[in-house]
Amino acid sequence: MKLRYFSHSAFQITTDSGQVLLIDPFLDNNPTSPVKSEEIEKTDFIILTHAHGDHIGDAFKIAERTNPTFIAVNELANYCAEKGFTAHNMHIGGAYNFSFGKVKFTIAHHGSQTPEGNYAGEPAGVLITADGKTIYHTGDTGLFYDMKLIGEMNSIDYMLLPIGDNFTMGIDDAVKAVEFVNPKVAIPMHYNTWPPIEADPNDFKSKVNKLGYESIVMNYGEVIEL
Repeated sequence: MKLRYFSHSAFQITTDSGQVLLIDPFLDNNPTSPVKSEEIEKTDFIILTHAHGDHIGDAFKIAERTNPTFIAVNELANYCAEKGFTAHNMHIGGAYNFSFGKVKFTIAHHGSQTPEGNYAGEPAGVLITADGKTIYHTGDTGLFYDMKLIGEMNSIDYMLLPIGDNFTMGIDDAVKAVEFVNPKVAIPMHYNTWPPIEADPNDFKSKVNKLGYESIVMNYGEVIEL
């Protein structure tokens, strides 16, 4: 399985069987992404953590060409369906087995509204289990103590979490989140896209390493083998 980081909170997962998942594909208006939406040639599923413009991003533009299934909380999935796309409705705490593996949504402390300003359901984090690995993409969130429960109930291989502060956790809160979840590897996201969320990912990595956890700072556009 391969993980590709576009920047901000946008990732691509390619399973061993060749299925392609996008998470929060904010590319074209993302000043830090080296990849643009027209370069995405194949997508089987698009997972959205919430509906803010820097997360729903270019999902619809990509979907028009690649015909994926959207996976999101109920209200956001309905919004995708209203736009004419295939959607699988879920909600926080619920899990479902897809062709590539299992998805389960978790809570996230943030907000969610469509680009038109309409309510889009609760924001979420997401647990994705495929090819024997579990990835926890926290979505946009502040620190919350139930992260500890998520870590106790799930063996997390890769935790993708924001460090940019202002709208989400900052570095110190993100380090505490890693302590709560106890992942094998922590990967920072949602930083340096704009001045309000400037943060040093290597500072995060250093603090995590001192606590005995592994961390990978992915370059924008980089692909790693999981």
